[in-house]
Amino acid sequence: MKTLQFFLIISIFILPQGLYAQKVKLTSNNLVANQVYMSLEKFQGKDVVKVIKDSTIMAADEATFVRIKDVDFKDGIIEVKVLSRLEKKATPTARGFIGVAFRANEDNSKFECIYIRPTNGRTDDQVRRNHSIQYFSFPDFKFSRLRKESPEMYESYADMGLNEWITLKMIVKGKQAKLFLNENKQPSLIVNDLKLGENISGALGLFVDVGTEGYFTDLKVIKQ
Repeated sequence: MKTLQFFLIISIFILPQGLYAQKVKLTSNNLVANQVYMSLEKFQGKDVVKVIKDSTIMAADEATFVRIKDVDFKDGIIEVKVLSRLEKKATPTARGFIGVAFRANEDNSKFECIYIRPTNGRTDDQVRRNHSIQYFSFPDFKFSRLRKESPEMYESYADMGLNEWITLKMIVKGKQAKLFLNENKQPSLIVNDLKLGENISGALGLFVDVGTEGYFTDLKVIKQ
C-alpha cells in the first residue's frame, strides 16, 4: 500500500445553527478495509482511495467498504466524489456499484447504505434505468427484499455513467435520507424510513460491490 495521504476537506464558511464541520486527515492509520482491497493512490491528478470488493465475497449488499474510523455520524451532510470502472473480469451483471455506507456499528454488522449503478443510467432498458440508485439496510433489508416487498420505493433513476466523476451528496436527518447527484438542487432519491431507526450513529464507509473498481475523493462531512 502506498503511503500517500489526503484530507477530508471542509470548505464551509457559514454553517446553519446546529451544524459543525469535521476535518479528518485520512491515512492508512484511520482507514480500515472491510472485505475489500484498498490502496491510496494518485488517479487523474487527484488523491484517491481505490476500493475493490474481495472476490471471495459472493453475496450482494454485504459490508464491503473502507471504514473511516475517525468519523462518528448520526445526522448531517455527507458529500464525496466517486468514479467507478468495471473490473476486467467483471460479469455481464456488474453495474459499477459504488456509494456510501453510514451509521455503521462497531463490528460492521449493521449499517445503512445508498449506492449507484452507473451502467444503468444510460442504458436503453427502461427497467434498468429505474434501478440506477439503490438504498439498502444491512443486514435485514437488502435490495432484493426491498424490491420485492416495496417495488420502486427504494430505487430511482438519474443520469450517470461509468468512468466519470459523480458527486454524491447525502442529507441525513432522523429516519430520512436524501441523495443529490452532482449540482442538482432536487434529490434523486428520498428514503423516509431508514430501517435502523433514527437514534443511532456510527462510522462512514466507502462502499463498492462486485465487479467494481471504485475511486473516492473530496469527502466532506458536516455533522448536526
